[in-house]
Amino acid sequence: MSPPEISVSVVYAERDRQTVVELTVPRGTTAAEAIERSGIRARHPGIAAGAPIGVYGRVVAPGAVLEDGDRVEIYRRLTADPKEERRRLAREGRTMGRPR
Repeated sequence: MSPPEISVSVVYAERDRQTVVELTVPRGTTAAEAIERSGIRARHPGIAAGAPIGVYGRVVAPGAVLEDGDRVEIYRRLTADPKEERRRLAREGRTMGRPR
């Protein structure tokens, strides 16, 4: 018989800080329910409504049922297109993340 509760993490990262909330939730909890239970939106009011979410880097629907140990990630919109940013830096003779 499986335990009635599972452990999950809910995470959100901004440019300058990351928040990780560890939770124990009933088996059958969805990703959206875990986000609500975590209270993470109160800590990060800038989280966009309908922001994409994922589990370990794989985008999932809000109704996805979680497994023990899952890490629910709330994604934010990119401020710039990474391909365009690389092109711009290449034109300037620079690279992303480290000097040439």
